[in-house]
This record gives sequence, structure tokens and C-alpha cells, in this order.
Amino acid sequence: MKAIGLHKYLPIEHEESLLDIEMKKPAAAGKDLLVKVKAISINPVDTKVRAPKEKIEDEPKILGWDASGTVVETGENCTDFKPGDEVFYAGSITRQGTYSEYHLVDERIVGKKPKTLTHAEAAAFPLTAITAYEGLFDRLKIDPADKERNKRNQILIIGGAGGVGSIAIQLAKWAGLNVIATASRPETIEWAEKYGADHIINHHKSLKEELEKRQITEVDYIFCLNNTDQHWNGMSEVIKPQGKICSIVENKEPLDLNVLKSKSVTFVWEFMFTRAMYQTDDMQEQQILLNKISALIDDGVLKTTINQTLSPINAENIKKAHQSLESGKTIGKIVLEQFK
Repeated sequence: MKAIGLHKYLPIEHEESLLDIEMKKPAAAGKDLLVKVKAISINPVDTKVRAPKEKIEDEPKILGWDASGTVVETGENCTDFKPGDEVFYAGSITRQGTYSEYHLVDERIVGKKPKTLTHAEAAAFPLTAITAYEGLFDRLKIDPADKERNKRNQILIIGGAGGVGSIAIQLAKWAGLNVIATASRPETIEWAEKYGADHIINHHKSLKEELEKRQITEVDYIFCLNNTDQHWNGMSEVIKPQGKICSIVENKEPLDLNVLKSKSVTFVWEFMFTRAMYQTDDMQEQQILLNKISALIDDGVLKTTINQTLSPINAENIKKAHQSLESGKTIGKIVLEQFK
């Protein structure tokens, strides 16, 4: 099968940073599905894993986690899918990735592809949708069914125009929350508004002052999707007493949790690979979650966040996608489709 991999972790401009390679097609066993990959999307985690380091891989390392495709083979312990089923998912960070024509994935973290979407449109969703859904409803403990209560609550989403932010805005609005998203450029402001944000503020300025301009003094929830270090003190200023903060971005400096103490504020991390990485008892929840996302898409609640599609899936085009993400200017999602 065709795949795109690496032996060395190099700057993306280097000719060997990602390579077109041929590999043996794997076989499904146990709880694994073998999926023929039709489309993939690129996420910041792809570039972080590929980032330069000394390590050398004897066997090619395949990156990529988002995929949409068709099941072609099932392991002997699979019960939820059969050959011919169309699926979408974000795989496990501990296994080979989706930059390959065929991919093995545990069926417990796989969902049914939305019927109303193409494979390219579907591939834009899994990783960002899981992150947004878990962050809002599992980590921040927002009850999407309690819309009356949620109408009285404010959530600040830092990084509203990115892949996760675009989904988080839509899910928060579906849950009934008042959504304040951050964006700083005309095109990112327009994007966040298009996906339903009630207010837009500039994260390059004081969060407190930006909120006060809109007669908002504090927020019940904060979902930080961009630079936890930069926004830490600002978040501590505007979070409501007994409020909750969730971040997906690792910190480089030690976080001073003392700034949250007097308000009894909850701080929690979200990492969507946790269930698959640690084979948690509730690993099946990721399949259930993706099926909920699929239903919300088919019901017209969620719309795709694709902003660029490249074809075919090869090293050249994946390098272009990595370069775009590393520029820090990406809006929405970059998707690649079709191996040739």
C-alpha cells in the first residue's frame, strides 16, 4: 500500500521530512478494523509529533489521525462493523497513523460516517469534534440537555476560528450557552461569527477589558484552545467564582494554580487520545460520541469546518498542509483526499 512516513524528525522544509513510501498492507485481528482510507485531515498534533528531534525510526513512522473511509476487513472480536461500512474516526496516537491507503483502528473508537457528508467533509470532523465534545460536556461538565440553565451561562472560547474552536462554538450554541469567541483578524472574526459566536473579542488584548466593552464582567466557563501560558492570568481574572476552565494546549511554564484558589475554580485538561492511549474501561464512549456527532451532522446541527482541500494524498501535499498549520494562520480544517 502507499503511505507517507518519516525516518527522521526534521523541519517541514527538509526534503526528507515526509516521504512517499510503499508498505505491506496490514491485516485486521482482534478488535481492529482494516479501513480503506478515502480522506484524511491534518491537525496541529501531526506537526507536533513530527517536530524536529534526534530520534531515528528504523521502520517508517506514519503520522495522521483523522480519517474517513470504508471497512474492508474486521478482526475476529469485532461486533459493531462489517466490510462495506463507511466510518470516520481519529485513531490512537500510540499506533501508526492514517497517512496510508489502509489503516488499522480499534472499532471502539470508530463512528459511523455521516450519511449527508462526503468522505472529505467527514474527515474534517473526528479529532476536533471529539476534543470539543469531551471538553465541553465531559471536562467542563456542561449538560447539553439543560438548555434553560445554559441560557443563563457564558462560555469564553479562546481560539474560535481553529479546527476545535469551529466545532466548540457550534456545540456550545446547540447546548444553549451564550458564546464569546476570540479572534483577531478580519477573516477569523468572520469565520467565528459564521459558526455562531454571539460575541467576538481579541485575544491579543486584555480579556477583561475586551469583555467589559461588551458589558460582560465574568464568564461561567472557559475553553482554552490557544496558548495556555499567554492567557493564564487573563483567564483567572474573568472566570466566575466556582467556574470551570478547560485547556487543550500544554503549558511551557509552570501554571500558578494559586490564582484560582480564592474563587474555588476548577481547572481540567482535555486530551482526546486518552481513552485509546490507556485502553480505559470506557473506551467505547468514543464510538458512542462519534455516533452522536454523526447524528448532529445529519440533523443539520453541525456543519463541516473544511477550509481547504488538497488532492491527491501524498508527501508533497501533506507538507503543504503542515507548513500552513505551522504558520499559525490556519482557519478551519485542511483535508486531503484520494490516493493515486
